[in-house]
Amino acid sequence: MIKKNFLCRAALLFAVSSLLSACFGTPVVPAGPVAPAVPQVAPEQRLAAVIAAGGADDRELAVQPLRDPEVQDLREAAASAVAARNYAAAAEALNHALLIVADDPAVLQERAEVALLQSEYERAQTLSQRAFELGSKVGPLCRRHWATIEQARLALGQHEAAATALVDAEQQVRQCIAVALAEVDEARVRGDRERRLVQAVIAEVHAD
Repeated sequence: MIKKNFLCRAALLFAVSSLLSACFGTPVVPAGPVAPAVPQVAPEQRLAAVIAAGGADDRELAVQPLRDPEVQDLREAAASAVAARNYAAAAEALNHALLIVADDPAVLQERAEVALLQSEYERAQTLSQRAFELGSKVGPLCRRHWATIEQARLALGQHEAAATALVDAEQQVRQCIAVALAEVDEARVRGDRERRLVQAVIAEVHAD
């Protein structure tokens, strides 16, 4: 009888213990909202978008000052390294060029594009911003500045900031066009004034 009571108590304790374990076990935490993933875009695709934004006809090269031959050699070496997908060598060549011409917008932009290829998006954005500040603020090179900034921000998941990069670019282009038109008007007025002066001199000569 004692043995039977002992077995009943043991079975009861086991049942209670199992019930408590079920009640106070590790709770199941519901999964929270999943953040949207940043689209996986290859760095080469991002650079292709930058080049496409600039266009094939880089007419700004015609108005830029002559560069040191060593700088030109380094730029060509960097371009060859990029073509061979040796981005570290391209970065090294352009870093050397920037030691010679630290404020050259084209070299800064090329270094930014290599940074883009190396997935160094913060650096790419900083270099392109610096190139824009020093550059002509219009034309193919300028569009490459802002396309690089846009792509860097997209890669960093800063979608709203990337959109503002395009807006900023459009505003800068409009401002530059307004300045250019004002200069044209000023030149036209100056030309008219000089033409009238010449006509007056000619009239005086004929009168004599």
